[in-house]
Amino acid sequence: MSLHKINPTKTKAWKKLIEQKDNLSTETLNSLFSKESNRLNYLSIKWDCFDVDFSKNILNEKTFNLLTELAEECKISDSIKMLFNGDEINETEERSVLHTELRNFKTSNSSIMADREKIKSFSSKIIDGTIKGYTGKKFTDVVNIGIGGSDLGPKMAIEALKFYKNSLNIHFISNVDGDHTEEVLKTLNPETTFFIVVSKTFTTQETLTNANLAKKWIEKKLDTKEIQNHFCAISTNIDAVKDFGINENYIFKMYDFVGGRFSMWGSVGLSISISIGYDNFKKFLIGAEKMDKHFKESPIEKNIPICLALIGIWNSNFLGSHTQGIIPYTEYLNLLPNYLQQSMMESNGKNIDRSGERINYSTGNIIWGGTGTNTQHAFFQLIHQGDKLIPCDFIGFKKSLHGNKDSHNKLMSNYVGQMQALMKGRSLNEIVSEMESKNMDEETINKNANFKVFDGNKPTTSILIDQLNPESLGMLISMYEHIVFTKGVIWNIFSFDQWGVELGKVLASKLLTEIESGEIGNHDHSTESHLKKLKNIS
Repeated sequence: MSLHKINPTKTKAWKKLIEQKDNLSTETLNSLFSKESNRLNYLSIKWDCFDVDFSKNILNEKTFNLLTELAEECKISDSIKMLFNGDEINETEERSVLHTELRNFKTSNSSIMADREKIKSFSSKIIDGTIKGYTGKKFTDVVNIGIGGSDLGPKMAIEALKFYKNSLNIHFISNVDGDHTEEVLKTLNPETTFFIVVSKTFTTQETLTNANLAKKWIEKKLDTKEIQNHFCAISTNIDAVKDFGINENYIFKMYDFVGGRFSMWGSVGLSISISIGYDNFKKFLIGAEKMDKHFKESPIEKNIPICLALIGIWNSNFLGSHTQGIIPYTEYLNLLPNYLQQSMMESNGKNIDRSGERINYSTGNIIWGGTGTNTQHAFFQLIHQGDKLIPCDFIGFKKSLHGNKDSHNKLMSNYVGQMQALMKGRSLNEIVSEMESKNMDEETINKNANFKVFDGNKPTTSILIDQLNPESLGMLISMYEHIVFTKGVIWNIFSFDQWGVELGKVLASKLLTEIESGEIGNHDHSTESHLKKLKNIS
C-alpha cells in the first residue's frame, strides 16, 4: 500500500482552521489562559518520564479539535500502520521505511537480530581490548568517518551521553576538508587508533577521501600495508570494502529500507555502542521503541508526536511562522539542533506533493537553536523583541546528572522564566510604573520606556523529562522522527527521499575534473570566474 494523496488545503478542517485563525486574531496567550481554566488538561500530555506542555501556543480548544480533525482527514492512523507494516511509503525510491524495526526487540527479522549481536560482540571486544591494533596495543581512540546521517546522529548521541562514556575517546571526521582531517589525526597515536568507515555505497566522495587519508596515515606511521586491525566498515558494497583492505568479518550491514538520517539505531550506531557500551546502547534503542509504541497506539489527542506536529503545522501554515527554535537546557544536547536540522529539513523540505503537483502552501520549516542559557545571551533578543514569530521547543530535565543542585536550580529557573517572559511580555504601563518607582524623571521615562517593552505572545512548547539517560534520549529522538513523519503525511509530501541533495553533488563531480585538469568548460560567467581563481588561470 502507498500513502494517501490528500491535499490538506482541500479538507474541511483546513478551511475551518483558516476561519479560526481570524477568530483568534484579537486573542493573546494571556487572554487565552484567563478564559480557559482547563487549558492544561487538553494541551499537555504526561507519559512515562515525559511531561509535554504545549499550552503556551496561540490556539484554543476549538482550534486544537480542528487540528485533530485535520489529522484524521489526512488519514494519519492509516499512515502510521503503513509505516510500521513496512509498506512501500517511500514511493519515489520504491522502498519501505523501517528504521523503527532496528529498535524493535520483537522483530522477526533474523538479519537485524544478528546485526545487534554483532554490534554487541564487536563493541565489547574493542572496549575490553580483545581486538587490538597492528602492534598489539589496546585501542584508546575510535574515529568515525562518514557524512550526513552517518555522522550527525552518532556524533549527537555520543555527545549527549558522554556522562555514560567509557575510557575510549570517539572522534568524527565528515567534511571533505583535508585540514580538519589532519587536525584530528595529529592528536592521535596510530598504534591505538581504530577507524569506522560508514558509507552505504562505499563511493561517497567525502567519506572515501577521508578514509583513504586515514589508510595512508596508518600505513605510513606503522610502516605496513596490513591495515585490517585498524578498520571496520558499515556498507552494502562488500566487494569495495574488501578491495579497500578491510577484513570481511569487520563489515557491518546497512539496509535499503533505512534512510541515512534514521540509521543510527542499527550498525551506523556502532560508535555509540563502543562509546557507552552495548548495555547502554540497548537502553537507547529501548527508549526509542517505547516512543514507537506510544506513537502507534495512543489516540491523536494524547499522542505526543502527533500533537506536536499539529502545533507545528498551526504555527507554520496558519500563523505564518517559517522557522522553529530548538532550545535544550543542557549542554549535553548542544548538537541536537544540528542533528534536527538534517532530520527535519532534509525530510520535509519539499515543494512537490505526493501526486507530483507543485505545492502552494508552506512545508518544511527552518530549524535552528542552541543551548540555554547561552542562547539567552545571543539570539533571544530577536525572539523577544524582533518582528518574527519564532515558536520554540524548550527541552529540560528535572534532575541533573552530576547532582549540582545550585547550578541546576538556576538553569531551570531560566528554563521556566524564559517561557513565561515570551508568553507574558511586558507592557508600556508596567515599564513606566517601574521607572517611576525608581524616581526617574519624566523626560528619561519618555525617552527610554518604549525600548523596554516586550510584546509577549511568543509561542513555546515545554518538553520536560525526568533525567537525561540513554533511554530518555532514545525516546526524545524517536519523538522528533515521528513528528517529521506526521507533518509529512499531513503536508502530502514524501518525507523519506532526498533528491534535493543530488544536483550539487553531480555538478561538483564534473567541476572537480575541470579544477584538477585546468581545462575550464562552458559555464555562467560567475562559475567560470571561480574556477579560474581556484586554478589561478588568467
